[in-house]
Parts: sequence; structure tokens; C-alpha cells
Amino acid sequence: MATGNRTIVMQFILLGFTNHPELKSLLLVVFLAFYLMILLGNLSMITLVWTNSRLHIPMYFLLQHLAFLDFCFSSSVMPQLLVTLTAGRAVLSYEQCATQFFMFTFFGTCDCYLLAIMAYDRYVAVCQPLLYVTIMTPKTRLKFVTGAYLGGLTIATIRTCCMFSLSFCGDNQIDFIFCDLSPLLKLSCGDTFPQILVIVLFARFVILSSLAMILVSYLFIIRAIIQIHSAGRRAKTFSTCASHLTAVGLFFGTLAFMYVRSKSGESLDEGKVVSVFYTVVIPMLNPLIYSLRNKEVKEALKTTLSRLNLS
Repeated sequence: MATGNRTIVMQFILLGFTNHPELKSLLLVVFLAFYLMILLGNLSMITLVWTNSRLHIPMYFLLQHLAFLDFCFSSSVMPQLLVTLTAGRAVLSYEQCATQFFMFTFFGTCDCYLLAIMAYDRYVAVCQPLLYVTIMTPKTRLKFVTGAYLGGLTIATIRTCCMFSLSFCGDNQIDFIFCDLSPLLKLSCGDTFPQILVIVLFARFVILSSLAMILVSYLFIIRAIIQIHSAGRRAKTFSTCASHLTAVGLFFGTLAFMYVRSKSGESLDEGKVVSVFYTVVIPMLNPLIYSLRNKEVKEALKTTLSRLNLS
């Protein structure tokens, strides 16, 4: 659609991960393998928690939702990336691009809030163990998870409305693996400052508010661990938080690098690698992190495999 001397963009061409044809076949195999591992790992975790009564406690209820969010978070990007690697490029309508931006933002925001809720769960388990079951009742944890989803829905709606209230004109090629903030801004025209301000402020609010809750929870946890006299009990208590700390460090460390860092010297190639890390690598690693370091999950997995062998 032409307006004056400008052509208004009504569809986008997604260029994907690389422009080198010789690498696309290799990357297609690698990313397909990664995506299958994400599907297998996270869906197995959801099924494991669902079918084993010993895992029907608050921590694993939250872990089940984390696995669901990781699966959806990766699925908002990976299928389109695989299509792009297969065909060389992909054509997305304006609505498809907006939908992908919304879904990516929604599941990413929910992930942030859920990791913060899991930190609070660990705080209650370590600092108030006798009241754990009383505080983290099914009703309470359902309210927490519902709040995370509603928060994600609100943030995603606001950011998507701001992003796609901008005008896109001229070039319609997105040199990225999905419809993300930075590559879309490069295609926008006109005054973008108010929308960018809102988008960036909400992104930083989500990250910083979630991190604040996590840090406060772990300050209390560390204080409680220091007061334990037995070295063995201290190590055992800390081990209950190790998996969550690892997941938090990977996820928020990557997001902070992507969204809170200075924009000076930013390159899209660098952004592609980082985005692959938090949309592919982290959702693939989380089930391993929580299963390999968790005795109860390993025991439940052995029980399930034994039942399958018997059947």
C-alpha cells in the first residue's frame, strides 16, 4: 500500500538465522533435534508430575507450569524458524507477526513471574517449613499461577498494541529468527519514541520486579541457612534451591543481556545467538536441571519407567 512516497508494509519476510545456504541444512537438523528434546523433556515433566502422587506438592505444581510455559515459549518461535530454514525465508502477514510477538511476550513474561513465585515457594519451604503446607495451599498456589498468567496477558497486550501501532514502511525484510522488538523497530518510520518508551519500561519492570522478589526471597533463605549449625543440613537445605537458582541465573542473565544492556554497538547477529539461547537452549535444559538434581523426580521417573516395563 503506497502513501505519498512511502510504501506501507502489510506483510513481512522473515530471513531466519543465516543467509549462508550451506549452513541451513545443518542448522535445520540441529534445531529440529533441539525442538524434539524440548517437546520430550517438558511434556515428560508435565506427565510425570501429573501421574505421580508423590509429586503432588506445591513445588512440583509450579514446576509443571514452568515446563508448560517453556514448551509454549519455545513453540512460539521454533516451528517458524524450522520453516524458514527449510524454505530459505518465510512470508508472514501483519497479523501473523503481531500474533508471534504477542505469544512470545506473553509466555516470556509468565516465565519471569513464575520463577519469582517459585523463589517465594522455596523461601516458605526453608524459612517456615512447619507452615509450608498451610501457606502454600492448593487455592493459594492456584491464585499465584493465575496471577502470573494474567500479568503476562496484560503486559503482552500493552506491548503488542504499542509495537503494532507504529507504521512500517519501505523495507519489509526482518533479518531475525522471529518478530522481535529490535528488528521490527528497524523497519518502523515516523515518531516511535512514545511507543518504544512504553515497551522498554514494561519489559524492564517485569524483569526487575521479578528479580527483586527472587533476591529478597533468597536473602531470607541464605540467612536461614547460615543459622543452621550442621554442615550436612546446610548443604541439604541449599540443594533444594540449587535447581531453581540455576534456572533463574540462565533465564534472567540472558534476558538482562538482551533487554537491559546498552544498545550501543548492538548487532542483530549477536541478538540471534542470544535469542536462540533463551528460546531454545534454556527450555531444553530446564527439565534436565530439575530432574538430574532432584531425588524425588528421579525416583518418580524410575517408578514410571518400571510400570511401563511391567506393562
